[in-house]
Amino acid sequence: MPHEMIIVLLVVLSSVIFFVTERLSVDLVGLLIIATLLLSGIVTPEEGLAGFSNTATVTVAAMLVLSAGLFKSGALNVLGTGLKALSRRGTAITLLTMMIMVGTISAFINNTAAVAMLMPVVIGMANETRIGPSKLLMPLSFASMFGGVCTLIGTSTNILVSSIAERYEQPGLGMFEMTPLGLVFFATGTVYMLVAGLRLIPDRRTTRDLTQHFGMDDYLTELVLLPEAKSIGITLADCPLVQETELDILEVRRGAGRLLSPDPLTVLQAGDVLLVRCNIAQIKQLQERAGVVLKSEMHLRDKDLESGHTQLMEAVVAPYSVLDGRSLKGIRFRDNFGATVLAVRHHGKVVHDNLNSRTLRGGDVLLLKVRRDSLARLQDSPAFVMISDTGLPTFRTHKLVTALAIVVGVVVSAACNLVPIVVSAITGCVLLVLTGCLTMQEAYSAVEWRIIFLLAGVLTLGVALEKTGAALLLSNWLIATVGIWGPLALVSAFYLVTSLLTETMSNNATAALLAPIAITTAQSLGLDPRPFLMAITFAASASFMTPVGYQTNTLIYGPGQYTFADFLRVGTPLNILFWLLATFLIPVFWPFRPA
Repeated sequence: MPHEMIIVLLVVLSSVIFFVTERLSVDLVGLLIIATLLLSGIVTPEEGLAGFSNTATVTVAAMLVLSAGLFKSGALNVLGTGLKALSRRGTAITLLTMMIMVGTISAFINNTAAVAMLMPVVIGMANETRIGPSKLLMPLSFASMFGGVCTLIGTSTNILVSSIAERYEQPGLGMFEMTPLGLVFFATGTVYMLVAGLRLIPDRRTTRDLTQHFGMDDYLTELVLLPEAKSIGITLADCPLVQETELDILEVRRGAGRLLSPDPLTVLQAGDVLLVRCNIAQIKQLQERAGVVLKSEMHLRDKDLESGHTQLMEAVVAPYSVLDGRSLKGIRFRDNFGATVLAVRHHGKVVHDNLNSRTLRGGDVLLLKVRRDSLARLQDSPAFVMISDTGLPTFRTHKLVTALAIVVGVVVSAACNLVPIVVSAITGCVLLVLTGCLTMQEAYSAVEWRIIFLLAGVLTLGVALEKTGAALLLSNWLIATVGIWGPLALVSAFYLVTSLLTETMSNNATAALLAPIAITTAQSLGLDPRPFLMAITFAASASFMTPVGYQTNTLIYGPGQYTFADFLRVGTPLNILFWLLATFLIPVFWPFRPA
């Protein structure tokens, strides 16, 4: 085996390990792939950097901007308001309407944006109808994936596979080429969720009081500084209370006044009442020290923490955002966002201790104490998905018709083959900015740069797989082991392998690794690669068994208080059902033809 092939296979194996374990961020893995292949001489500088200018990479970035334009126009908010009005007609009607709505939206815009926009509405509906948000959030996420496989622009994976096909001199995917089978998946998945899925989802109800919801009773209290306290006359940053304990001072109440989010240079005075967040067991030990006493043993509620200037909020860390993989201290959270993190819900467990040094992950739910003048900053930040109602009218509703017309124009022009999808998408982005639907800064912020670097890296790896013959080697192994049962078995195998890999690593990375192998396999058999590519395309966007396989699942993981087992219980039958459908229907819609 040539050493170049060995290097490429090692890079593939290492990349999969990094993607699954999340020891490194996906964008860094993408850059490592490029650097390794460049240093080894397997790809030229032009080939190594071509992923950044690939039509798939540019189109995905443009579609993210188009989704942001619709979001800022309030289009999704209007749909959410209509959905909320139906919530009184019963759970089944609400669920069916919600799934059809989000699935339709997700067929044309980024499904993560659609789920993020509708999450607060769905949680509000659950509270009003007195059912657990868990009953609605999982169907919301799954429906966005059902819709994503209905059109070329439904997910970035569809666009990526289309680009890879074109690189192998195959025709790219049509705008609605996937729609017939996509609608079968959509209908089947919706019926499954209504008939069986809803019964399998646990009803985890939550209290509306966030301090109770996050179990803050043992972590919030009030301290009174007596005249003999060691901290009197010393700034917050240097006082013994902060230096010697893991303690976060949220407020300083002095007489009738309140210092909200006090500055580190604030000098403490005798009689100050400090609202603090820390382990109360530690605070009780401090009572032995002269001058520090607990004001009361009362249980604090939201109303005790909120004022005319502050508010408690719940926010989800957006996957691939600036917060994903960073600590609160490293990002200088309070300075940059004007808010204090009181607790973090991670994988169903609430964490109160050592928050400043804790690494945040996409899907973590943060309990925030926010200054009201910072609410707009939080809501506009792509780092968060706000699941509490902020009541901020930030949408440009007067641009709603314009934004819709631009997005419809992008879809129609690409569907009618007037111009390539990358051209129509870029033109749409320009028009959104020129018409005032988006600012340039909002357009930049809409692009998930981690995904862009990931795409560039895995596209380069696909080139290396082809160039070194590694793709041919793997395809020959598949033909020798699975191909003896015929092309139908190969389609089934490609779908199954893609589906399983997607549950644990990036769906884009999975598609980019397997698509070249699928094309090479088809060429070795003298068949049209279309059925094999479709198996990978559909499977890469059907991740129902884990909360980490798809961004929308990650978003709902914390707010729904799900466990890993919940996704396995509900998603495994759905994955098997889609696998069987794909195995027998893909050859119907895309028959096995000679190349």
